[in-house]
Amino acid sequence: MGEILVITKQPIKSKNSDVKSYADWLAKQPLSIHARRAYSARVQVFLRFRQKQLDGDDEAITQENRVRIATAFKKHLKHTRKLKPSSLNAYLAAVDNFYGFLNLGPAKVTREDLPHEAPRALSKQEQKKLLRAIERTRRAKDRAILTLLLYTGMRIGELSSLENDDVYITGRKQRVIIRSGKGDKYREVPLNSKVCEALQGWLDERQEKFTGRVKSKSFFLNAQGKKLLPGGIDLIVRKLGNDSGISLSAHILRHTLLTNLVRAKNDLILVADIAGHKGLNTIRRYALPSAGDKAVALESLLE
Repeated sequence: MGEILVITKQPIKSKNSDVKSYADWLAKQPLSIHARRAYSARVQVFLRFRQKQLDGDDEAITQENRVRIATAFKKHLKHTRKLKPSSLNAYLAAVDNFYGFLNLGPAKVTREDLPHEAPRALSKQEQKKLLRAIERTRRAKDRAILTLLLYTGMRIGELSSLENDDVYITGRKQRVIIRSGKGDKYREVPLNSKVCEALQGWLDERQEKFTGRVKSKSFFLNAQGKKLLPGGIDLIVRKLGNDSGISLSAHILRHTLLTNLVRAKNDLILVADIAGHKGLNTIRRYALPSAGDKAVALESLLE
């Protein structure tokens, strides 16, 4: 059973769970619009559960009771709402995010074991559809962003943080520098010729539109000449996905690159370095079968 995220307009009263304050705090976090909406909706489900659990009482969530409350919520999600493991874990992640807003530590409630499948990535057919949509788009910035994400596996926040002197598309060593990736880790990712061409198109457009008007050091700018934030990038990615008939996010593009690299039998240490992962366990997931692989295997028995 899947989940449907609905953001209620009715305020949820609680001693330390002001939904509006949480939404204001979320807006300042380096998250995509989709992620903010998802966290907000899931936390509202959590708070409605909490109100029903208290039956009108208004006990505050504290350092001492946060684990007990989250554990009861997990039981509710699993046995009453009957959520799949991935959805249940997403709700628990939202609760931990909310606890961060409350200046409490994470609940550290045990997550559900997930099926041993590769992360969601675009199929070869979906990649072809997306590449056609990228080629058709008239906006050089959109083309540059999608191409960069697809061929470098950058995270959305990393792309938003790029500055002009982080991108090298000429000379002997074309590359992009991520100065503060996950865990504040530095890495450099080479750029192929397709990415360099797309980035040059954006630089030409940027110079035509903004030279002499703005002094921003950010590589990608919004229509006002200011730094393009993760939310703006997310909208561009999803629009190109819609144009391709694909449900798309920056994270799916990252998964797609890493899946392509692993299935092409590249060295896992090399792939981990491109991805910015310290260990190999996360990278090994991309060698696992996908749901589509399993379906094809079972269908082949009928041939």
